[in-house]
Amino acid sequence: MAEQSYHSVFKARQKAGKSGIHIKKSHEGRLHAAAGVKQGEKIPLAKEEALKAHGTPAERKQANFAINARKWHH
Repeated sequence: MAEQSYHSVFKARQKAGKSGIHIKKSHEGRLHAAAGVKQGEKIPLAKEEALKAHGTPAERKQANFAINARKWHH
């Protein structure tokens, strides 16, 4: 069986309506829990910035990702 290229796999995921980013099921909701915001509600930018400045290393990484993702057109 031939190995699929990254590009073809990415295009297939796009057609299926999925992004190229995969978050483990066990990691879903961790940023909301750290911010004290209910799942499904938007985390205020001030809380994301506070976690980025004063959170654990994992929370900082998640908060930085969330802040950057706000800029994407998705």
